[in-house]
Amino acid sequence: MTHPFDFQKDVLIKSTEIPVVVDFWAPWCAPCRILGPVIEELAAEANGRWELVKLNTEEQQQVAQQYNIKSIPNVKMFFEGKVVAEFSGALPKYQIEKWLSRHLPDPRTRTFHAILRRLEHDPEAMSQLYSFVYDNPDMGEPRLTLAGIILVENPAEAIELLEPLKAGHPLAGHAEDVRTMAQLLSFETTDDTVVASRLKAAREALWASDWEETLELLIECISINKTYAGELPRRAAIAVFHHLGEQHELSKKYRPRFSMALY
Repeated sequence: MTHPFDFQKDVLIKSTEIPVVVDFWAPWCAPCRILGPVIEELAAEANGRWELVKLNTEEQQQVAQQYNIKSIPNVKMFFEGKVVAEFSGALPKYQIEKWLSRHLPDPRTRTFHAILRRLEHDPEAMSQLYSFVYDNPDMGEPRLTLAGIILVENPAEAIELLEPLKAGHPLAGHAEDVRTMAQLLSFETTDDTVVASRLKAAREALWASDWEETLELLIECISINKTYAGELPRRAAIAVFHHLGEQHELSKKYRPRFSMALY
């Protein structure tokens, strides 16, 4: 670099363009001297897919402290201003190659995130999201995101979108939650029992994004009949808890009642 090292510019801002791999090292560190040439060789072979920054912890002690560097060598991958992966120690080249292969962001991810940013203020960007999903059928996150967006409006299409995200896929658990909520939104029956009427009411509450009423009704369904509709009330309640997050006030309020209803 021809200019004085600036972590904000050379790492954080640069990582919004391409991934930046930072090698935290020091001149006195023997393992660092082993790792350095290996990771430099890999950077030269990367053809611009990622950039290497060598950070001397003796000269950049504040940055080292900020990122909790307790032992070196330590290697962190930054993408879009955040640490997305890291390892410690002088790994051999083949292990670093596997690490890079596993953690380097797909270049298409930046396009996807740009579409999401446009969606925040431009509903017309939905057509771009649809096109992106169908042009990149192997990418799970855009597919899951689109399914979540259209869930209430078109639960059947959401279920269809999630078809490839089956057991064994990294996003299978998240997909199952969306799939379950889509099943609740699609729930229909001629059954005139109390549990059926409560589950229909839960469907309407979910459609209105009334999370508390949805949980109230689902737990009531569980109390009446734990196995009704393929355990849809139980599965849907779990999906709602996952959607809200375990620290959400409604999750904290209704988790104990959910557990009591089950047992």
